[in-house]
Amino acid sequence: MHSIKRVNRRSFVKSASAVGTTVAASLPGVQGAAPNIISAKAAAEPVNYGFIGPGSRGGRLLKRHLVNIDAGRCVALCDIYEKNLNRALKVFKGKKLPDAYSDYRKVLDRQDIQAVFITTPLFLHYPIMKDALEAGKHVFCEKSLVFRPEEVHGLRKLHKKYPNRIIQVGLQRRYSDFYATAKKIIDSGAIGEITHIHAQWHRNTNWRRKVKNEKLEDQLNWRLYKKYSGGLCAELMSHQVDVADWMLDAKPKSVMGVGGLDYWKDGRDIYDNIQLIFEYPNGPKLLYSSIMTNRHIEGRRVPGDGCREIIMGTDGAIEITLIPYGDGMWFRDPMKVRMGEPKKDTEEEWVAGATVADTLEQGDGLPIVPGLRDLNSPDVGFVEKEIEFAKRWLYQKGIMVPSEDRDPEYKELERFLSDVQHGGHPNADIEVGLQDSIAVMLAQKCMEEERKVNFSEIENMGQAAS
Repeated sequence: MHSIKRVNRRSFVKSASAVGTTVAASLPGVQGAAPNIISAKAAAEPVNYGFIGPGSRGGRLLKRHLVNIDAGRCVALCDIYEKNLNRALKVFKGKKLPDAYSDYRKVLDRQDIQAVFITTPLFLHYPIMKDALEAGKHVFCEKSLVFRPEEVHGLRKLHKKYPNRIIQVGLQRRYSDFYATAKKIIDSGAIGEITHIHAQWHRNTNWRRKVKNEKLEDQLNWRLYKKYSGGLCAELMSHQVDVADWMLDAKPKSVMGVGGLDYWKDGRDIYDNIQLIFEYPNGPKLLYSSIMTNRHIEGRRVPGDGCREIIMGTDGAIEITLIPYGDGMWFRDPMKVRMGEPKKDTEEEWVAGATVADTLEQGDGLPIVPGLRDLNSPDVGFVEKEIEFAKRWLYQKGIMVPSEDRDPEYKELERFLSDVQHGGHPNADIEVGLQDSIAVMLAQKCMEEERKVNFSEIENMGQAAS
């Protein structure tokens, strides 16, 4: 964390007060709900759910989060790979074990199950989701939501037929306080008009799992083959193009780019590097990069897992990442600083009392702090105010690091179960998920066909088969 000097206490308290209540309280279904709603939620019966596909990703969600969420109760597990099933069952040691199945249709046949989690390979998402919706289940499905153009049209028809069945996609940044705060900063006008977003997810890994039995190659290494997987676009880019859509409140109108299979030549056919440009209405562009040969990325912060978004406006920029624990910085445009332009009123809400000179030094920025409290509120006492000020001062000096109140993965899962209980609406709903899937499909298409692809093309793709 870079140091921020010459913090003025009076301006700090004044500017911080403009932030108001916490970001978490502003999100539907989380902190800040009325007491009677909280009491009602506490009294609700847990949701009986089935979990389909507890492999590497699904097993992580079960072990790290779902087993600890009281709003749900896993009563059925399903996987065609016995090792995955046995590993998932161990998560419930000391608890009532869910029933285990190898055929997902047996899970859907159970009348006591209200919802299902689908974390299977991508090519299986739609057929299982279709059967689940027709069986009367609510659905949480990992990204990318669907695999083929005909599935976009098919899922829209299903949603129209069953509008009261919740469909949530696993885009956890939509449940992050850091990202929600960044969105508030952008909407306040503090970074001006967004013109460009750079997003990167760089790794130095081959994605390959060891397979002793060659017959299991496709089953275990499905991510490496186009007939099952959307490759880097589906597995990584999907998260970040959704961030761009969210921050811009817009959908891309075209995409162009290049991809290659240039290093990991081991029988796979997905690209090991992609470079893409998404164009949005009125000019903003998302420049996207994902490679599998080096984790280094551009930016002024610790690289983490080689993943971040840089959102650039006419008056400033935001660097933000969810990995490994969530982090974000706000930067005033250095040319504006050099020219001595005064800060805009909208900036005062976020700079926390730092002077223009503080942002001049190379690498200096201001930490994004989720959940700032209104220090001028009569509900905040003197001691609370002093503690809050001291904490923010430590953030500015880099002695403490701002953090999420809870893991966004946990929150997205808890929110889904809560929405099933109480009829809520997910942040990452079906339209968010479908738009994200369309971006994945058309990004793949533009690279394979070596041309610029317009997003309007999706309407005529796959219609006959849907």
